[in-house]
Amino acid sequence: MRVFVTGSTGWIGSATVDELLAAGHQVLGLARSDRAAAALAAKGAQVHRGDLDHPDSFRAGASAADAVVHLANKHDWSDPAGTDRAERAAVEAILDGLEGSGKPFVIANGLSGLVTGRPALETDPSPEVGPGADRGGSENLTLEAAARGIRPIAVRFAPSVHGRGDWGFVNWLTAAARKHGVSGYLGDGTSEWSAVHVTDAARLIRLGLEHAPAGTRLHAVAEQAVTTKAIAAALGTALDLPVVAVDPADAAEHFGVVGHFFGQTLTGSSELTRELLSWQPTGPTLLGDILAGAYTTD
Repeated sequence: MRVFVTGSTGWIGSATVDELLAAGHQVLGLARSDRAAAALAAKGAQVHRGDLDHPDSFRAGASAADAVVHLANKHDWSDPAGTDRAERAAVEAILDGLEGSGKPFVIANGLSGLVTGRPALETDPSPEVGPGADRGGSENLTLEAAARGIRPIAVRFAPSVHGRGDWGFVNWLTAAARKHGVSGYLGDGTSEWSAVHVTDAARLIRLGLEHAPAGTRLHAVAEQAVTTKAIAAALGTALDLPVVAVDPADAAEHFGVVGHFFGQTLTGSSELTRELLSWQPTGPTLLGDILAGAYTTD
C-alpha cells in the first residue's frame, strides 16, 4: 500500500514510517519543513508538503494514497482549544479525501479520560463527542465514517510511548528531575501508567492498517500498570538523584504540564488487541529503558 502518514517525522511517526517501509509499503509523509522533507527522503519515503494550518493538504494526501495514518497534532498546551480545532479540521479533510474508497484510516488517541477506576478496554467508547470536545472528538468522528465507505481504526496510545529519543512525558519528568535536583513523584506514588515501546507501537499501527476491521479500537499497551513512584525511582537511579514525594498542590510548579498527568492513573488493557492481531510486544520495558540510559545518556 501507499500510506499517507501525518506526523511522519515525529516520535511515533518516525518509527511508523520505518516499520511501514520495512514491511514493503510505500510511504507518503507529510512534511511542514525542508528539514522534515529531507529526513523523509533519506529514508526512501515520498514527501507531501503541508501542515495542520492547511487542512487541504491533508485532503490531497489522503486522496493520493491507499491508506492513511494520522499522527500529527499541535500539542499546544497554551492553546488547547486551537489544537482541538486544528485536529477536527484535519480529520474532516482526510475523511473527505477518503470517502467512498473503502481505504483504511488509522487515527491516534490516548487513554486519558476514557474511564475512571479501572483500566480502559477496547470496548469502551470515547466520551469525547463533537467539535468542542478533546481532540475535536476526532476518534468518534473517524469511527462513524465507516458509514461513509471508509475502514476507520482508532489506536489509543499508552501515556508513555518510550524509547531512546523520546521527547514526551518521561523526557519532561527527566527535565524536571534535573532542574530540581530530585526525582519526584506525586502523593504516595501509587498512580499508575500504562507503557509501550515505540517500536511495538509502530508495529501495532501497521498490523491494524493491514488487518483490523472497520470500527476497531486498538490499545497500544505493552505494560498495563507501572506506578509513578517506580518511574521516579528508576529516574533517580539513572540520574543519581534522591527520590522524593511532591505535594500534589505543587504538581504544576514542579513538573510543568506533565504534572497534570503524572498524578492520574492512566491505564488500559490490550487483551482484545493482542487476540485480534496476534500482536506481542517485544521491546524493552519502561523501567528497563530508563535504567539503560534512554533518557539520561546523550
